[in-house]
Amino acid sequence: MIKFYNSLSRQKEEFVPLDANHVRMYACGPTVYNYAHIGNARATVVFDQWARLLRHLYPKVTYVSNITDVEDKIMIAAKEAGVPILEITEKYTKIYNDDMASLGANLPDVQPKATEHIGEMITQIEALIARDHAYEAEGHVLFNVPSDPSYGVLSGRSRDEQVAGARVEVAPYKKDPADFVLWKPSTEDQPGWDSPWGFGRPGWHIECSAMAEKHLGLPFDIHGGGADLKFPHHENEVAQSCCANDKANEPESFSKYWIHNGFLTVEGEKMSKSLGNFLTVHDVIKNYDGEVIRLTLLSAHYRQPLDWSEQALHQNKILLDKLYKKLDELKDIYLAPLANDMAARVEKIPTAILQALCDDLNTPLVLMELNKLLKEKEGTELKEALIYTGDLLGILQKDPKDYFAVDHSSVDEDKINTLIEKRNQAKAAKDYAGADAVRDELLGMGIEIKDTRDGTTWQKV
Repeated sequence: MIKFYNSLSRQKEEFVPLDANHVRMYACGPTVYNYAHIGNARATVVFDQWARLLRHLYPKVTYVSNITDVEDKIMIAAKEAGVPILEITEKYTKIYNDDMASLGANLPDVQPKATEHIGEMITQIEALIARDHAYEAEGHVLFNVPSDPSYGVLSGRSRDEQVAGARVEVAPYKKDPADFVLWKPSTEDQPGWDSPWGFGRPGWHIECSAMAEKHLGLPFDIHGGGADLKFPHHENEVAQSCCANDKANEPESFSKYWIHNGFLTVEGEKMSKSLGNFLTVHDVIKNYDGEVIRLTLLSAHYRQPLDWSEQALHQNKILLDKLYKKLDELKDIYLAPLANDMAARVEKIPTAILQALCDDLNTPLVLMELNKLLKEKEGTELKEALIYTGDLLGILQKDPKDYFAVDHSSVDEDKINTLIEKRNQAKAAKDYAGADAVRDELLGMGIEIKDTRDGTTWQKV
């Protein structure tokens, strides 16, 4: 039995699928104009983990996660690079999928592209206009927020908070400040499609509504994404989809449950290019094995903030090293293949681990249980537990000798020497707490230091 926090009801609930023989889930995917950052990866890994768990417990799961390939940021990126938009979107879609695969994230069952669903978006917009929930104005089509009395049901925002939080563009053709764009005009040099309202392109929010309905039908079981999408993106999706199908005031007529993962910080600060702590997955995987990154992304509860740090990576590398070392020690124990017999595989997963995952995806507890496994089990029982738990978690997918053959922990010698000098200065000033803090920082980077007669030496651990 799975229980999770439903953002729609704002409480923890038992998951009861609409059809126990076919669970359907949608998660918002990337806008492909640049490399995905580590915060994007957290959402991808979290929903991949949900999909893995659901597949272990239900006979059929359809997981849909889209590609946004028409958006103003893409247009800007293409213009700056001096290349066609399609070249940008195809390039970064491939990079995104390759980078996420390195983190053990499987491709979703369906990965629809927005540009391939313009017809469905137009049909949905026409339905909204016909039901007086949308209107045309100066080449735009806008959703009229006051026409939906339940608007705000997902985010719980008041009317004033909705207007302020939407960061809406002031436009004289809007009936209400909170109204948002469903369709907007395009110039000849911008991507666009013919529509009843002229040559133009869709607003961002309508894209997911159309793709979710096309590939999952309505209602479906689970919708989700990062906490930053709850408002306005997901709020607008609920309004559009329900009102287009004449189901205003019935949010569950779109998705029954909503799941949102928490924010990610870097060394305690918000990630931003201006602070120099903007980390892309493409860069991080050059220095760390993808499974170490995956474990680190799962090391905090998915709904809580995750602070990304070298120390966290180092700690999870130590755990993964221990698990692979134990598998290597057990290499001579033969396990009969279970093929695709999911029920038999589930039986091999320790009950405590499965229960932790079913309890709102409590991955921190799972990592504790993995450590306990190494102390409490041995032989065939331990190997089975590691192999099938690894399959469920997306780790331990390599041969141990291949895992240990590659040293993914590159070092920045200049940074290490700078920190050692900083520590020496702290010691000279008798700032022993500061010196200890630098030692801890180095250890978090996987560097162990030793004071000798000839000075301070260091080595990777």
